[in-house]
Amino acid sequence: MFETELKFQVPAGQRAALRRAVGTASALTTRLQAVYADTEDRRLAAAGLALRLRKEGAVWVQTLKGRGDGLMQRLEHDVPLPGRRGTPALDARRHAGTPVGDRLLALLADGAALQPIYTTDIHRLHRQLRYGGALIELAYDRGHLFAGQRKAAVDEIEFELVRGPGAALVSLAQRWAARHGLWWDVRTKSERGHRLALGLDRVLATRAQPVALPDDCSPAQAFAQGVASSLTQALPNAAEIASGTGGPEHLHQLRVALRRLRSVLRVYAEWAPSPEQALALEADWRGPFRLLGAARDRDVIEQTLLPALAAVGAPPLSALSVGAGSPAPTGGVGDDPGSVVRGSAFNELLLRSLALCSVPVDADADGGPDAGPDASPDAGARLQAAAQARIDPLWRQVRRGAAGFSEASVAQQHRLRKRLKRLRHALELVQPLLRRRSGSRLLRQIGRALQAMGELNDLQVAQALYRECTESEPPAWFAVGYLAARQQAAMVRAGRALSQLRQEQVAWRTLR
Repeated sequence: MFETELKFQVPAGQRAALRRAVGTASALTTRLQAVYADTEDRRLAAAGLALRLRKEGAVWVQTLKGRGDGLMQRLEHDVPLPGRRGTPALDARRHAGTPVGDRLLALLADGAALQPIYTTDIHRLHRQLRYGGALIELAYDRGHLFAGQRKAAVDEIEFELVRGPGAALVSLAQRWAARHGLWWDVRTKSERGHRLALGLDRVLATRAQPVALPDDCSPAQAFAQGVASSLTQALPNAAEIASGTGGPEHLHQLRVALRRLRSVLRVYAEWAPSPEQALALEADWRGPFRLLGAARDRDVIEQTLLPALAAVGAPPLSALSVGAGSPAPTGGVGDDPGSVVRGSAFNELLLRSLALCSVPVDADADGGPDAGPDASPDAGARLQAAAQARIDPLWRQVRRGAAGFSEASVAQQHRLRKRLKRLRHALELVQPLLRRRSGSRLLRQIGRALQAMGELNDLQVAQALYRECTESEPPAWFAVGYLAARQQAAMVRAGRALSQLRQEQVAWRTLR
């Protein structure tokens, strides 16, 4: 009922080498021609379902797929159809009695008709191999999606777990991604096809979703869910940026997701299968995160500060080409986020992060990840005690820093801001363990403080950038003075928000 796979886009310069690597003597080539269907109001796509009728060589197969975990797993039900002349008709009832099929039938209960939305014509080069105790199928797909007069190219490789441990699938994908410069893309052909049919060049950025921890959740399970939740937010945004369809909000949400991930890796490293690996991974994420942060600084300056300066009469500066790749104190504001996200180093870190999640134990199992040996009746109490041991010292550090914020250096203020973000993301993971009202109020106050501190930080970054321009272009002093004046008010707002935050407390639930 589940398919477990990882899919990657193939850089143009690596396609010939990848065809040779997949196309050994045992490989087969199959032409896949499919029609994807939905209702007129696109209710299947909205529910995360994809229904297709595909001709695989000479055989017709009707397939229904459902939304999975956003990482490796998706619900899937295949129905091979008996041989006949012509194209068979779609019939939703073929999937009745399966979890994903019952969802489909419920959506169509009002009699809504299915209609073709787009088609695909793919040549698949595929073979199976054994690796790490698993049987894995490699499938290199090349072809096109068609929707009316529009079409989009497909050039991607899938690694699908036929049977065996999911860790082997991740390990094999790591090797191939590093060798061929592949970049991980969680967007399905169905998603791309619907966007093509609707003429959408850009979709909304993916935001963080709350993590629901079960009552008997252990620290190890909470850690895995925290990593998985961060990746589920990061990967769709990274794919949009890598493919050139992302915008500033996709970059912002990618950085939020990576900050969430780094917070889990750092604060809760002791809960990981290997604390040493978790801490090493968090350290390795700092480089790409810094490069993406430089690009984010550019967006903030271009979208907010430059228009504000122009509105008060600041002269244009030829040296301040923040959109053209000029250097800046942030470490390369002009760095292209797409090249970072497509890079081998970035994708290796994503796959190393995935390896720390609870991957499926065996592809033949119908359920999700096993609960693991840590699950026990008193796991909830153990999780709360473990969370309190990690959160309380960090909260004390934040309160001490907040007390002296106004007199602190810019570097110290920035360090407090990063520590406060880490506290927020660490608290969000274990929020079900906090008293409902006080926990929600604390997170709101943290959010207000971070917003005020963020405004101050943006002004400080911009002022440093303009100050670098003053030697070659003296009119830049106008902007330096304007930004300095705005910092005074921003400092007052940040200090007030931090003072209010210091009055809050971390109130843990009373467990019976």
